Amino acid sequence: MGTQPSNVRQATARGMVLLDVLGGAEEAFDVSFLERCDHPVTVCHGPAPGMVCPLVAEDLCEKYEQAHGIVFELDLDDAQHRTILETYRTKNPDIPIRVVVTDEQAQRYGRLLSGVETWSHLPSVADLDGFAAEVEAADRDAG
Repeated sequence: MGTQPSNVRQATARGMVLLDVLGGAEEAFDVSFLERCDHPVTVCHGPAPGMVCPLVAEDLCEKYEQAHGIVFELDLDDAQHRTILETYRTKNPDIPIRVVVTDEQAQRYGRLLSGVETWSHLPSVADLDGFAAEVEAADRDAG
């Protein structure tokens, strides 16, 4: 019988959030705010150019498996990123997901975005606070 490292158990118990972002200054704000709300954050910058995401290739991703909520800010104009989001949506439809999109992407990918909340702006403190509350509520409902 294997045991998880203590930091993994703690993240799972407290509602770890997976932050899928291309990277930048906003990422640091998102991470620090969510962690101050007692939600440990794991950041994923998506697959490297020319590589396939393990969730897409093998249906395995430790970061995703431990996530209690996802903020998705990868580029929906990239086919693989759309596949990642579709996998998130179908693999566990109860996990709270927020997707950061442009207004044009919201229209173009309306079917893919159906059933998930979108932000057409960089998430504010209020957005992230509401999201953190939804993650906590989902954890209570699941527990």
